[in-house]
Amino acid sequence: MGGLLFKALDRHAIVFLALLVAVAVLVPVANLVLPPEHPLHVPAYVVTLTGKYLCYALLALSIDLIWGYVGILSLGHGAFFALGGYAMGMYLMRQIGPRGVYGHPVLPDFMVFLNWKELPWFWYGFDQFWFAMAMVVLVPGLLAFVFGWFAFRSRVTGVYLSIITQALTFALMLAFFRNNMGFGGNNGLTDFKDILGFDLHADATRAGLFAVSAIALALAFLLCRMIIRSRLGPVLVAIRDAESRVRFLGYRVENAKLFVFTLSAAMAGVAGALYVPQVGIINPGEFAPANSIEAVIWVAVGGRGTLFGPVIGAVLVNLAKTWLTGALPNVWLFALGGLFIAVTLFLPRGLVGLVSGWAEARRARRARDDGTRAGGEADTKGALPGTDGSAAGRRQEARPS
Repeated sequence: MGGLLFKALDRHAIVFLALLVAVAVLVPVANLVLPPEHPLHVPAYVVTLTGKYLCYALLALSIDLIWGYVGILSLGHGAFFALGGYAMGMYLMRQIGPRGVYGHPVLPDFMVFLNWKELPWFWYGFDQFWFAMAMVVLVPGLLAFVFGWFAFRSRVTGVYLSIITQALTFALMLAFFRNNMGFGGNNGLTDFKDILGFDLHADATRAGLFAVSAIALALAFLLCRMIIRSRLGPVLVAIRDAESRVRFLGYRVENAKLFVFTLSAAMAGVAGALYVPQVGIINPGEFAPANSIEAVIWVAVGGRGTLFGPVIGAVLVNLAKTWLTGALPNVWLFALGGLFIAVTLFLPRGLVGLVSGWAEARRARRARDDGTRAGGEADTKGALPGTDGSAAGRRQEARPS
């Protein structure tokens, strides 16, 4: 384990993890310690907004693990994100208790409004934090395991698999919109009060959730890095590039794909669970197929198959979305579509691929120049005396024999 961790931590990974840890510490400190008039003070709304971006980055990282390294293009990963968010929302709703609008000690407000007489069985246990956190991972992971078991053993790949994943999230969206499902229907779950006894509206709680989101992203990055740098990593890349050949060599391709797909879904569930207490609501709109497609665009913009790229892409695209939806709200969707087309045509490796390609070309040019210079010096040293074109050489050639 220690050797695998050492292999995963190269210079770029260490810098990336150090930046995340620094952000997890410095942003809460700048929000809580520095006074509002200080130039380095970070307002509370910026902390919440950036924390949401970190959750999106974790979702993008989970997609990159399966798309960038295994070639599984999932257009339904928003379903796993939303399921993790609903698990957290159910815990937060159980924490309200008699403080709700209707004052019922057990039933959430929407159940009282819909004349529910008792708590549904699938809400049991969500008054305990440990149980809710287990469901955050197990529910998306179990759904991905069952889905992947049938899909991968049926050898469904390519665009067919992408369409099925999109159909999955669309079906879940329609189901969660129904009031009789017991998840709040169209309105979803909201009006949260506290988490683990801490007021969700307090600046300290929001700063703490931001720090937890940054640390979760760092741990997920490290986990993905360890998988890619392990002996399983080259097998995953080989499955992406030539699945039939890997199968011919005797590898159980289905098992490898199922493992990575299930892990990716669990990571997306954690991202959704961290997202909900920071935004204060979860509703069926999170299942919308457009959300999953947008997450794929984040990965493509940053650079799939890099692990760094999806994080950068998620943050940059959502920064642009925040600005454009405020300044030019009618332009955002056209800008997002144009961005995806531009990246597909001109930046197939994304922003990180562009930078790395530029750095590789620069290193190659420098190595070529060094080789040319070294070759010239060798030619000069190996020349015969008097043949280098110097004045001494000319005198020697003019001297009579």
